[in-house]
Amino acid sequence: MRALIIFCHPKEDSFNAAVLGTVTTHLEKAGVEYRLRDLYRSNFMPVLTAHELDCYLDESCNADPVAQDVADVQWADALIFIYPTWWYGLPAMLKGWLDRVLLPGVAFIMPKGEGDNIQPGLTHIKRLGVFTTCGASWWLTTLIGAPGRKMLTRGVRAICAKRCRTVFAAHYLMDSSTDTSRSQYLRKVAERMERLTA
Repeated sequence: MRALIIFCHPKEDSFNAAVLGTVTTHLEKAGVEYRLRDLYRSNFMPVLTAHELDCYLDESCNADPVAQDVADVQWADALIFIYPTWWYGLPAMLKGWLDRVLLPGVAFIMPKGEGDNIQPGLTHIKRLGVFTTCGASWWLTTLIGAPGRKMLTRGVRAICAKRCRTVFAAHYLMDSSTDTSRSQYLRKVAERMERLTA
């Protein structure tokens, strides 16, 4: 197993950083090779430029601006996302990573004919982990539709291997969390990681 972790939080002392620590500790104990892409610490530019949009469908050059990210995705057979849910969705930084890195020819294959759909391009990704924190409750997030969760566990998952093992865990009501609830969540993350790497 080769895991690429996409970590997205602006504060180094965030609870999301504790989640990252739990994930990396488990990977190290399991002897799993991993790479960490810390979007904020690496100053990732999330904005898709006009030039990138012009080159978007040209697979000979569309990956040039994000060549290292693309290489990391192609190296991995597991993707793990760690991020806070803001406004029920993904942080702009993480959405920008999806926009700029999961490109035609990298993450999906463009339709060949009229009425055709895109085809999966991440068929080498056999495991997907999604760990997040939410200020809202589970029921409110579900009522709104959980767009962030769906984007990753359905949207990204749909272009991965057919039997991609997928795990998800969220700490809801993060704004009123306690030491106990946070500890319970970290245990849940560890348990989900056991499933992911089994």
